[in-house]
Amino acid sequence: MNQGDQGTTRSRTTDRGYDAVGQPHGLDPDDGARGDGAGPSAGWWRGAVGGVLAALAGLAVGSVVAGLLGTRLTPVVAIGSAFIDRVPPWLKDLAIAWFGTNDKTALRVGILGVLLVLAAFAGVLAVRRYWAGALVTVVLVGLAVVAAATRPDSGQTGFVPSMVAGITALFVLRLFSRRLEPLLDAPDDSVSRRGFLQLSAGVAIGSAAIGALGRVLGGNRAAVAEAREGLNLPKPPTLDAPAGVQADGATSWVTSNADFYRIDTALSVPQILPSDWKLRIHGMVDRELELTFDDLLRRQVVHKWVTLTCVSNEVGGDLIGNALWSGVLLKDLLQEAGPAKDADAIQSMSKDGFTAGTPLSTLLDDRQSMLAFAMNGEPLPVEHGFPVRIVVPGLYGYVSATKWLTDIEVTRFDRFEAYWTPRGWSELGPIKLSSRIDVPRSKAEPGQVTVAGVAWDQHVGVSKVEVRVDGGPWQQATLAADASIDTWRQWHWSWDAPRGNHVLQVRAFDAKGNPQVEASAPPAPNGSTGLHTVDVKIG
Repeated sequence: MNQGDQGTTRSRTTDRGYDAVGQPHGLDPDDGARGDGAGPSAGWWRGAVGGVLAALAGLAVGSVVAGLLGTRLTPVVAIGSAFIDRVPPWLKDLAIAWFGTNDKTALRVGILGVLLVLAAFAGVLAVRRYWAGALVTVVLVGLAVVAAATRPDSGQTGFVPSMVAGITALFVLRLFSRRLEPLLDAPDDSVSRRGFLQLSAGVAIGSAAIGALGRVLGGNRAAVAEAREGLNLPKPPTLDAPAGVQADGATSWVTSNADFYRIDTALSVPQILPSDWKLRIHGMVDRELELTFDDLLRRQVVHKWVTLTCVSNEVGGDLIGNALWSGVLLKDLLQEAGPAKDADAIQSMSKDGFTAGTPLSTLLDDRQSMLAFAMNGEPLPVEHGFPVRIVVPGLYGYVSATKWLTDIEVTRFDRFEAYWTPRGWSELGPIKLSSRIDVPRSKAEPGQVTVAGVAWDQHVGVSKVEVRVDGGPWQQATLAADASIDTWRQWHWSWDAPRGNHVLQVRAFDAKGNPQVEASAPPAPNGSTGLHTVDVKIG
């Protein structure tokens, strides 16, 4: 054996992929000039592609398993839901400020992006040392499994989709690492490169097909949509706004279902067939009740205009809407169950595990709190709680507006903590008096300008609205008719606007003559305060 043979032997007995002087095989700096794609980054990008495709294959299989098991906890949903559960209030407010009602979509995209970046990193590691890439994958899978297993709606099998997704990703990652190993020593091996491309195409096509199947199985969306369209619900007498409530230039009295704000904790919207829906009322009661959807329809149905407001709404924000809700009174159901004298709250639970703590008194008084199954004359949109949700006039949604309702426990506040309470929000959430300028918002022509907007103080009422310009005297606006103390109130004011830059402000007074709080405060812990201020350029 000559010296050259000894050198060849040494290079093959060192760590795989390196020659005797430590230069990685296939990563010769001169390779980049070959024009065959086998430069220093060739092994890296191929490994990254393999890692990403392995992750996508796992996610696709996980979605199918979730659909077969009837759980919504795919790996992305499990991780996202755990993130939502643990997010601090300030970050929740920031997400809403940045993305509005698209915060769930933004979170999904963000989680998927982070997963794929880490998967690409795992793929690069796995090319040389499979165990290193596999370790990264196992850590990610472990997080998803733990996140799913600790969800309130996990059941016995909620973790299984994430576990099967992880096994699939590890298997596909191993296929790629084996396919890429020959390219370390022979980067210009056209056979190996062709095999890599074939494997990539096969995994990509297979993942797409499996993912499509997962979408069909997951959430029973088609069946729920068909059932929703086929419902024949009691119709309200009219969908028209009450006479006289419209104000010139103000926001429309009715907020359409499509435009109604959506803020909740459900990363994946629960899909519940009306035929499968059941509600249990239990706890500190004389007798438990279990109701089906048909049971609700056999009861007396009420139709009521109610304005809902999110506690995260900033001063002047749009997380508020007015709709005609149809359903049955919670008061009747609770009185039938017979709450104990020392009970002071209910804890309502959503299908996705969210809980809200609501004062029992607000459900038994004259405000007509309801189990709603229709919104503006149509069955509830799935995103707004189909088939049944709670509507309580005068309370922020985080303590009352439970969607996809499945359980009501009559209890005491000193015996439980609802979802948002340990996260820094107040136990009680009465809506605060507030007002908003809707027009003009930025500019207008000189002359008569209509300044208009809405004011609200649900279950208290609004008696007066005033507007001022550039810090001058307050001017009384014209109020639209008061349809109900449980809805917002439209207003308008005619302004002879001169040219220049001006500052408009608005304030409201409640039914007792008390003005809204002028000092600025953020939404946390129990709702924002302050005067809505708009800078307007005239001319």
